[in-house]
Amino acid sequence: MDDGAAAIALTEAAKDKLKQVVAKIERLEEEKREIAAQIKDAYGEAKSMGYDTKALRAVVRLRRQDRQEREEQQSILDVYLLALGEI
Repeated sequence: MDDGAAAIALTEAAKDKLKQVVAKIERLEEEKREIAAQIKDAYGEAKSMGYDTKALRAVVRLRRQDRQEREEQQSILDVYLLALGEI
C-alpha cells in the first residue's frame, strides 16, 4: 500500500486522533523551545552575577543523578584518572 492509499484507508476518527496527536506534539515542542530560552536566560543572569556557568551546568547535571549513581561514577572516574597519572 502506498502512502496515498494508507492515508485514504484511515477512518475519519483515526484522522482526527492523528491531527490531535500532531497538534499536541507541536504544542509541546513550542513549550520546550520557550523553556529552553528561559533556561538560557537563567544561565545568562547567573553569569552576569559572576557565577561560572560551566560549573553550574555540571552541578545541575549531577543533581539530576541519584547520589549512589553519582558516587559510583566518581569512583570510576577517580580510578581512570589515577591509572592515567592525572591524580
